[in-house]
Amino acid sequence: MIVRRSDRVASVLARDERLVEVFVGASPAFAKLRSRALRRTLAKLVTVEQAARVAGVDADALVERLNAALAGTGSSGAPLPRAGQQADPPPLPASLLAIDAARIADLDVRDELRAGREPFRGIMDAARALPVGHVLRVRAIFEPAPLYAVLGKLGFTHAAERLGDEDWRVWFLREARAGAAPAEPEGAVEDEVVVLDVRGLEPPEPLVKTLEALAVLPRGKTLVQLNVRVPRLLLPKLDERGFVYEIREQSPALTRVFIRHREP
Repeated sequence: MIVRRSDRVASVLARDERLVEVFVGASPAFAKLRSRALRRTLAKLVTVEQAARVAGVDADALVERLNAALAGTGSSGAPLPRAGQQADPPPLPASLLAIDAARIADLDVRDELRAGREPFRGIMDAARALPVGHVLRVRAIFEPAPLYAVLGKLGFTHAAERLGDEDWRVWFLREARAGAAPAEPEGAVEDEVVVLDVRGLEPPEPLVKTLEALAVLPRGKTLVQLNVRVPRLLLPKLDERGFVYEIREQSPALTRVFIRHREP
């Protein structure tokens, strides 16, 4: 289970929390990942490739370092060479600037993000309530690129402004009705990892609860079982049911088992 550019940062950190220091070592811009509150929001929304772009480092080099650390053949290391400053977005189109202020709804989620609260549902509620021809302006502490595809399927186009460090404003213009294209599932930009903590449960509860969770696990998602030991009785059942797994014994009291559907 190697790290890929498309993996969300949260799913990478779920494999081993010590990878936070690999991110921070690659660029000081990742220091915010040390905050558990911010990791509940930023890390769930942003892929490794998007994070590398924001930090101005090469995504392939970052992925290589993360995989080396997972394999035990690397460390946090020195900062990665800058891949060039993130380019400012193009100027806003004149047609967007000409929209009447009465048709613009502003939503500032910067404080929510800094406090570790999840703003996605509030953004989606505001977007769904917006009539055609109106604009939702979202203010965030990073470019909310994961929203582009989600709102695009609801009939929105977008244009971004970078107003300063950790200060972005994105204009989402509704050009079509909600039913014009299939909507993205609400969980589309949420974490791809389901965490199941079975520590403290008496047998056979860890086995039963894990199999119940796997029975409803969507393809493409990963179940991370937190256990105090390697679940030997579970492993053959995973093989029988068509799952692949990876075991990481992180300490005498913590073992993480990463389980996903076997590729067809």
